[in-house]
Formats: sequence, C-alpha cells, structure tokens
Amino acid sequence: MTTSTTSESSAATPLLDLQALVVAVRRRRRLWGAMALLGLLMGAAVAVLLPPAPAAVTKVLVAHQEDQPNDTGTLIRTDAQLLATSRIAGQALRILKSPEMPEDLMRDYRGTGLTNNVLQIDVTGKTDAEAVARAKALAEAFVADHAKRIQAIANANAKGLLDQRDRMQTELADVNKAIGGRSPDTDPKDAANLESLFARRAELTSQISDFGQRAEEARVGAPQLVAGTQIVDAPRAVRHSLPKAAVTNAVIGLVLGLFLGLALAAVGAVVADRPVLRRDIAANLGASVIAELPRRSGRLWQRRRTRVARERLTTTLARTARGSAEPLSLLELGCARSTSVIALGLARALAEDGPVVVIDGLPRPRLAGRRPKPGDPTVVSGERAAAVSPQEHRIGVGSVAPGTAWTDLQYLGTQTLLVVRAGHGSAAWLHTVARQLADQRIPVIGVVLIDPDRRDRTDGTLWDGLANALRGRTERPTWQNATGRRLTERQPIRAARVPDNDQEVR
Repeated sequence: MTTSTTSESSAATPLLDLQALVVAVRRRRRLWGAMALLGLLMGAAVAVLLPPAPAAVTKVLVAHQEDQPNDTGTLIRTDAQLLATSRIAGQALRILKSPEMPEDLMRDYRGTGLTNNVLQIDVTGKTDAEAVARAKALAEAFVADHAKRIQAIANANAKGLLDQRDRMQTELADVNKAIGGRSPDTDPKDAANLESLFARRAELTSQISDFGQRAEEARVGAPQLVAGTQIVDAPRAVRHSLPKAAVTNAVIGLVLGLFLGLALAAVGAVVADRPVLRRDIAANLGASVIAELPRRSGRLWQRRRTRVARERLTTTLARTARGSAEPLSLLELGCARSTSVIALGLARALAEDGPVVVIDGLPRPRLAGRRPKPGDPTVVSGERAAAVSPQEHRIGVGSVAPGTAWTDLQYLGTQTLLVVRAGHGSAAWLHTVARQLADQRIPVIGVVLIDPDRRDRTDGTLWDGLANALRGRTERPTWQNATGRRLTERQPIRAARVPDNDQEVR
C-alpha cells in the first residue's frame, strides 16, 4: 500500500516542471533582458574601442604535381602549414630587409585554403602600407619556395631515372661484349645462350630509351608547375566599416548576453525553487487561491480593471468577516504594501457596521505610523492588540516572512487570509508557513496571490485545503483566543476568485 502510494506520488510530481520553469524564467525577464542589453552595448563598445588592426590580403594559385579531381584539400592544407613556418617568414623578412624575428612575423599572418589550388594569405601590420608589403613579401617567398621545392623534386626524379639508365647502359655494354666474343659456328647449346643475349640486349636498349625519355619529361614538367604557381590577386588593404563592425559585434553580444541571461534565470529558478504557479502555491500552503491582484496599478487602461478587482475582493472579505465571530488577520509574504491596502479597504467596508480597529503587526509598521485620512479606521500597533475591546471588529495585519514570531499571530486573528507574492517565497518556506499556522490552530480561509503570471492557466483550488492546513483535522476543538473569548470551530466561507484580467480563471 505504501509502495503504491509512493510510486503514484512520484509519478504525479515530475522531476523538472517545464511549465513552472518557463514561467519563472519569463518572470525574470528583467535579468535576461538586462544581460542581453549589456551584451549588445559591450559588443558595440568593443567595435568602437578596439578596432581591428590594419590588414591586407592576397591570393596565390598553387599548382601541385599530385593534383587529383577527388582531392579533399590535403595538399592546400599542407601548403597553408608550410606558409606558417619560420623558413617562409625568414625569406619574407629578407625581401622586406626587416630586422624583425621570424617568430614575431608568424603571429601576424595566416594562410587559408579556399579551394584545392587557391591559397589566401591574411596579414596584419601597424599600417595599411606595412600590411600590404608584408602580404606581397610572404606571397613572393611562398611562390619562390614552392618553385624551388618543385624543381628540386623534378631534379631528384630525373637524376634517379638517369642513374638507372646508366646502370642499364653498363649492363648493355657487358652484354655486347659477351656477344662479340661468341662465334656463330658453335654447338647448339652456345647458340641458345647467344640468342638469349641478343634478347637481353634488345630489352636493355628499350629500357634505356624509356628511362631517358622519362627523365626528360620530369625536367620538362617542372617549369609548367613553377609557371602555374603565381600570385593571382595582388595584395590589397582590407577596408573595415565601423558601422558594420559595430552592428555585427552588437548582434553577437546581444545573442550571447541573452543566452547567458536565460541560462542564469533558468538555473536560478531551479535552485531557488520559488513557486510561481497558482497550483504550486496552493499545494504548498494547503489553501486555495481565492483572488489575484497585480502588484502595481499598471498602465492607465489597466487601472480600472485593478480597482474593480480590489473592490470585489473587499466585498468578499467583508462578507466573510461579517459572517464569522472570529477576528480575521491578513498575513503577508513579500507584499506588505498590497496587504496594507487590502486591510484598509476591508476596514472601511466594515466601518458601516460598527467601530473597526486595524492591528498593525508588521515588522516595520506601515499603518500605525501613517497620517490618518478622513474616514480611515483606527490603527493600533501590535503591542496594543490585547487592549482592543472585544466588541470592536478586529483586523490584524502581520507577516509570515522569515523571522516571524509565530506565537504572536493569534493576537492578530484566529483565522487568516494569506497575501502572498508569486515567486517570493521558496517551497520549503511555504511549507513552514502552513505548518506553523496549523500548529497555532489558525485556519487559512484562502490565499490572495499578488503579481501572478498573466499566462498562468493552472488551477489554484484545493478541495481539501482546510484539511491540509489543519493536518487532517475535520473538527476543531473549542479554545480561548487572546482576548479571552471562547471560540468554536466554524467552517470558513469560501470567497469567489477575483481575476485580474478579462480571461476566466479556472
């Protein structure tokens, strides 16, 4: 039974709630928006403050003896690596008559194979003229070195073929000498040997002619490869457009900043574990969400809708307070200002039935120290809560933020309405609030959600919300409150949901 319940609970609770993660990241749009803006500004600033060094470019057509149609670029990559050697850099410096070290020059240029036979050389310098001169010297040094290597290979091949021809000529001379010492009037066996010598002489003569022809072709092919390796694009300075570079760097910075901001927001949301959806907040507090209000009045065309939502909430709370003999408290978590406004509105509504006293039990009193306006109810501090007459309506305003004196919450009211800002408290702290209120036997009649996500479509209603808040107790024993009045359990009246937009909240 226990194993089945545990498995069902694990299946119902995903390891990572993507919907909650998306909502949490969207709510932190200021973070990733600021990161994206910072990346954009930094990219533009880099383009302006750190302009690229003067550069030049040239292209060289490289002819290879081993060129094949199916070559994958191995030969041109080899040429690019040969370009980045101290030998080529040293030859270029000798052409420039510069005392610079080859290692220093090697850091200022690179070769890139564009095709199997086209090599691009990019060079930087202190000025455009210096960059162009360096590019020209490097291209000439590479062409000369390539031609030298081709000629050396051709000479080595020709020499090998000629050496082989000379060895065969020596063997041919021996064969001719052997033939010259034989007489045709010999026995049949000598005649057969003589015939084989003639055949060997013909074979050697053919091979000697072939090796001589191949050596000549090797020498003739080298000049063609040397002539085919040349500078096809004269060195020229690369023009840099500051507006184009600024826009490019700004876009790159924007993308990187946005990605980093989204990553930080996602990691922060997972690590902090701060519920933002109605269903999560209701489940963690063990009470249903009965109303939603924006944190601020909003834009001009949204203020009327916000005012109507506040009036509906005030009417609902006033109806609940009139139908209950127990004092009501409003406990805030991350929204002291909104809670104070709700409390004053409720007190004004109840003032029509008789005197009302608002007990300000906030850590930093907002109501007790304010200048009263005409028609405002009486406001006393939390220290004077015990002196309030039992005949007066009491509305307590307190906090359940970390550091709360839990035993003092009964002086504010024996039933409470939690006013919670979405994404403010962690799941562990919401559990702590529900557990502490249950220990103090203070039922939660509902939750007012401040600053909800506008795209939240989850259900914040719990059918067993009261049972969860009281740890499964369906009946509440009789006890005395802080004023000495004997109280009995009374089921709280469920208030209607108050949406803050034109869409229906399920």
